[in-house]
Amino acid sequence: MPVSLTKESDVDVLVIGAGPAGLMCANALGRANINVRIIDQRPISVAAGQADGIQPRIMEVFQSYGMNDRLLREAAHVHMAAFYNPGPNGGIERTGRASDVTAPTARYPFEVALHQGGIESIFLDSMAAAGVTVERPVVPISIELSNNEAELKDPKSHPVKVILKHLDAVEGQGDVEVVYANFVLGADGAHSWVRRNFGIEMEGEQTDYIWGVVDLVPDTDFPDIRNRCAIHSHNGSCMIIPREGDRVRLYIQLTDKDMVDPASGRVDKNRMGPKELLAVAQKSMHPFRISTSQDVHWWTLYIIGQRVATQYSVHERVFIAGDACHTHSPKAGQGMNASMNDTHNLAWKLAYVLRGWANLSLLKTYESERRKFAQELIEFDKLFSAQFSTKPRTDEGEDGVSHEEFLKTFQTFGGFTSGIGVHYGPSALVNTTHQASASKLIIGERMLPHVFIRAADARPMELQDLLPADTRYKVIIFAGDTNNKLQLKRAKALATEMDQPHSFLKRFAQGHIGAVFDVISVTSGNKMDVDYTDMPELFRPHWSKVLVDDTDMYNRSGAGGGYEYYGIDPEGAIVIVRPDGYVGMVAPFDHLEDVTDYFASFMLTP
Repeated sequence: MPVSLTKESDVDVLVIGAGPAGLMCANALGRANINVRIIDQRPISVAAGQADGIQPRIMEVFQSYGMNDRLLREAAHVHMAAFYNPGPNGGIERTGRASDVTAPTARYPFEVALHQGGIESIFLDSMAAAGVTVERPVVPISIELSNNEAELKDPKSHPVKVILKHLDAVEGQGDVEVVYANFVLGADGAHSWVRRNFGIEMEGEQTDYIWGVVDLVPDTDFPDIRNRCAIHSHNGSCMIIPREGDRVRLYIQLTDKDMVDPASGRVDKNRMGPKELLAVAQKSMHPFRISTSQDVHWWTLYIIGQRVATQYSVHERVFIAGDACHTHSPKAGQGMNASMNDTHNLAWKLAYVLRGWANLSLLKTYESERRKFAQELIEFDKLFSAQFSTKPRTDEGEDGVSHEEFLKTFQTFGGFTSGIGVHYGPSALVNTTHQASASKLIIGERMLPHVFIRAADARPMELQDLLPADTRYKVIIFAGDTNNKLQLKRAKALATEMDQPHSFLKRFAQGHIGAVFDVISVTSGNKMDVDYTDMPELFRPHWSKVLVDDTDMYNRSGAGGGYEYYGIDPEGAIVIVRPDGYVGMVAPFDHLEDVTDYFASFMLTP
């Protein structure tokens, strides 16, 4: 039966795929008032299973979008990791416990676990408040990118033509739509339709490691069932992740004997189901018992693949993100986290270009920043998954992995796996010239959390809470001790210079400073003597924007010592924080022109 044309439409950004990566992008763009549409071929959202672990950095990102309170309320909190290895009696025994997160600067020094459907629901409700909903079931059937150079370089053009098929169209109405998009994001999974249509290759390899996953409510005498556990046994390895409610997730290493059809020599997934997976886990966890009296909530099988796409964009008009451009093992809890950080990185850059605030060249930094991270992730994953899947070292088998080796890897890479240690190298968006002005606030890494005191009412405030993901650059003026008349004079001189038309604050303000820049000031003066009104007017656009680096009234919040913690000289510094929460540059007061040059490298004068 022939299809009929529904309509033709224009959109700024078309997101294909409503998993965590796509939802992060659509939510961010919707909240930024960008014309965005998101489609998915699934008739309903994920109900169970899939990815479930949320790392400390993503909790900070969720906080920046106002979604973290719900996440913390609904998810299981994971604070401790336990390690089990072969014991002298043939079974396993605990060889140690440790903090689950080894990232000293983490604002949330733990992980949380919630099934992917629960995480997606948080996004869907946030998007709905911005008037964005997932259109489903809808599938793309063709995509075409213009080869007209002028059109590709015109940020106002719509050079991507996508034909969509609405699978639930009412009979008699058209089920095909032609969409002309300014930008397209393929967040459509490891078998990405978008990636394949543009011939983008995945570099890397598939391992021989076969794993099963099962979500269940356990009946067990295992003492660490509510901790994250890494189990090495003679029967294979197992990982336990506590989940929301009474559920846990088991990652279970399988052998060729479990999975390979002896006749064909190929992996046969029909040889294994949830009952069989639990039987393997029972052997690996002996002498502890584990079973379930309830239905298994979800299960799957996978072979670990470690690949990165050769490119993340086509002419900075079509992008891929998440599993579409990197795949790896799930046991380090990176898949969903890396995917959401991809589009958290991309969304604000798309908004700047679409608003006419920045050059198209800004979008090149998406691939340079996120692909480098993915390559580093794969290198880590090769080591971690190999150690997890390798037999334990024993007196009889010296070629295995020892508990000490595994623990060292677990702890050494804690900053990386938590997302806290992600570092973006020098670029138009990362200028390290004046790193010494804030020696412990690493340019290219996320803004360190710290509690300061709000000058107007002495309320303790976490600085990260003043850096929401609202697409604005945050300009933090560490003004020094403004109780000192000489230092206050220096701060006022800086404000006068920043208020000039040639300074970045006015030059790139798009008619109103507050639309592009959010100015916050921090004095190192004594809270008992500071008046927020002493701060130059430019540095206090609102009474809530002046902070004091001092202890709180009861010395209970951890406030104070921020200048030292950030490595900022008493004479002060200018700190520029990108809309995604990463430090873009720092500068001393007498190098304001370098800050202007930083913005001039990618922003447009209105």
